This record gives sequence, C-alpha cells and structure tokens, in this order.
Amino acid sequence: MIASHLFLNNPQASMPTQALYQGALFIILSELFLVCSGMVVKQITHQLPTEIIVFARNLFALILLMPWLLRNGISSIKTSSLRFHIARAAVGVTAMMCLYYSWGHLPLAEAALIKQTAPFFIPLFALWWLGEKIFGVVKLAICVGFFGVFLVLNPGQGTLNVAVLIALFGAMLGALAKVIIRRMSDTEPASRIVFYFALFSTVLALPPAMLNWVTPNLVELGWLLLMAITSTVAQLLLSKGYGLAPAGQLGPYTYASVVFAALFGWLLWDEVLGVYSLIGLCLIFSAGLLSLSSRKTAKS
Repeated sequence: MIASHLFLNNPQASMPTQALYQGALFIILSELFLVCSGMVVKQITHQLPTEIIVFARNLFALILLMPWLLRNGISSIKTSSLRFHIARAAVGVTAMMCLYYSWGHLPLAEAALIKQTAPFFIPLFALWWLGEKIFGVVKLAICVGFFGVFLVLNPGQGTLNVAVLIALFGAMLGALAKVIIRRMSDTEPASRIVFYFALFSTVLALPPAMLNWVTPNLVELGWLLLMAITSTVAQLLLSKGYGLAPAGQLGPYTYASVVFAALFGWLLWDEVLGVYSLIGLCLIFSAGLLSLSSRKTAKS
C-alpha cells in the first residue's frame, strides 16, 4: 500500500518504469523476429549459398528503406562520418555471413547464444579503440563466457566444431561493429546508420554473391523476402527498444532469442543439445548477465 501510494503520488517515477517495460517488450519482439529470420536461413541454406542469402537480405532491406528516404529527403542521409559507415558495413556484412552460416549449420539455440558472446568482445575493442577501462567483474565475466564457448565446442568429442568457431568470429566482428556505432552515435541517428548499413552492405555483398551465383526460384525468392522483412523489423525494434531505456537494463532481455531458438529448434528440427553444450550455454548466459549488471552498477 505504501509503495503504491508513493508510486501514484509520484507520476514522474512511473515514466522510467513504463519506458523500461516498453523497451523490454521491443527487445523481446526484436529477438523473436531475429530468430524467425534465422529459421528462414536454416530453411534455405541448403538450396542457396550463404553469400547470396546475405546479398538478398541487404538488397531487400535497402528496398524496404526507400520509402523512408523518399519521405525524409536526401538531407536525412547527409553525413560527415562516411568512413565509419563504410567500415561498419564491411565489418557487419562479414559478421552477417558468419551468423547466417551458423544459423544453417548449428542448432538454433547454439547459434543464438554464441551470437550473444558479442558483449564479451565489446570491452576489449572499446579498450583498444576508445580507451574505456575494463572493470574487474567484467574481466571475470569474459573469462567465464569464453570457458562456456570452449564447452560448446564439444572438447569431449575430440573434434573441433568449425561452425562454432565461425559463429564466434562473427560475434567478435559484431562487437566491433557496435563499437564503431558507438564511435559515431553522437552525430549519426539510428535511422541513418541503418540506411547506410543496408546501402554499403548491399554493394559489398554483391561480388561474393556473383562468384557463387545461383538464380533463386519463386519459392526461394519468397523465403528471401521474408528473411529480409523479419531481420529489418528486428533491427528497427532493437533500435526503438534501446531508445526507450538504458542498454544495461535491457541487455538481459536479448537472451530471449535463445529461448525462442531452443523452442523452435526442438519443435521443427528435433534439435536437442548435448551435456557440454548445455553447461556451456548456462555459463555464457550467466557471464552475460554478470557483465551487464556490472556495467549498470558502474554507471549508477
């Protein structure tokens, strides 16, 4: 009663809470659409090369963004950070190829959670490029997270899972892309960053696609369009969510993708994770929460 009385008599206190709930909802929906995109990739990965899938994703995303450009005019994409946009696209499109390969060759839950190792790389890149300090708890989280990745590699089988290494490399590049975004976020709005990523990624993804070209049929084109729609919606929802509440508070909700991926992977492909993978996934999840909570404490 006392808490509710204080809450009702302090409407300003309700606004951050409401924004957090809304932001969390946008993040969860974003992760759901991301997993749906991964499911489409898994569906068509044996019919089309990864390079063509990546090219189609960016081309369709660019087409979907054209109404925004027409509505806002050329002035909306004027920038003084063109080199950072190009660098972000080069890093991002390579990370996307790694991610899409992992969607197609790993259980959905493994691919989804290895993607979530990006927060372990971000402090390292931020230290190297932006000079940001790494706190002791974050160092512990990084070590625990990478040990979890080691277990996901299935060391007991005596063979190295190359798909996991590719997924891990993609997560590392994804972290670098986020640091680049942080570097130019003071002058570049999210909509402009998304547009230039679609534009330059389409250009950069074209040569590899041409080298491995296979003409999609109508059914495959439909899958590619669905993939572009779901991934673009996921990106926009993610930007909207992080615009409502701090990243440290919303970060744990990004792990919803692992829950969705595990559920859909089991329902559609009968995917069951091994013991080493389950332990590794738990360690990565715990390390991610530890890293996010320590970041939140450091900022408060």
